[in-house]
Order: sequence, then C-alpha cells, then structure tokens
Amino acid sequence: MIPRRDLDWWYWLATDLLLIAGLAGSRWGMLPVIGLTLVQVVHYLARERRVTAFPVQVRAGYLLLLVAGLFQPLVFIHWIQLAGTTAVVTVAYCPLARILALMPWNRDQPLTLSFVRKTVFSPPVAGSILGAQPGE
Repeated sequence: MIPRRDLDWWYWLATDLLLIAGLAGSRWGMLPVIGLTLVQVVHYLARERRVTAFPVQVRAGYLLLLVAGLFQPLVFIHWIQLAGTTAVVTVAYCPLARILALMPWNRDQPLTLSFVRKTVFSPPVAGSILGAQPGE
C-alpha cells in the first residue's frame, strides 16, 4: 500500500526526520520531536474533541514513549519508535496503532490469539485500524 500524502503522513514524515536527527546527536536532542508530537496531540485533540479518539491515543502514546526514552536505560525505545515511524511513512503500517487496537477500551471482542494475529498481520487499510473489518 502506498501511504497517502495527507496531513497525517506529513506529520509522521517530519517526526521521523526529527527523530533521526535526535538519534544522530543533534544539538537539540529529542526536544524538537517531542515538541512536534505535542503539537500533534493538541491538534488531534482539538479536531476530535475526545481524549479517547484513536488518533489522539496514538499520538499521546507516542509522546509518552518519547519521554520514557529520555531515561537512559530506556533509550532503546527511541530506536523502536524510529522503526515504527519509518514503517508508517513508507508502507502505512503503524505498529503502535496495532498495539493500541488490542487494548480493552478499543475492542469489543475477546482478546484471542486469532484476534491478535489478525490485528498485527493484516495489511494496512485506509483510515483507522479500528474501523477495518476482518478480511479487509
């Protein structure tokens, strides 16, 4: 699937580039990527008007992981985020969205191995993973 070049994609591309710069030792470190992610959280919260909206959850989770990765023993989290963000930008697959889709507040069916496999391994879809039907 070729990622759509909409606002979401541009946000993630900028996030990916800033994350690369931070990991490469930019003078400002992770501050720019944290700042941009905070802007995204505020933007999507204003647009969706609900903290529980899936786009807000993804960005808030991403922000929390960025902050956690500032703690030296957890810096590996930033490398995982780089891999995930690059996947979003290049093939429209968001590992964080897949994980969040498995959380109890985001699903209406039991957590089974079959459901986890379907959620993790199904190809990317346009729109929210929560709106995708099995087999799409």
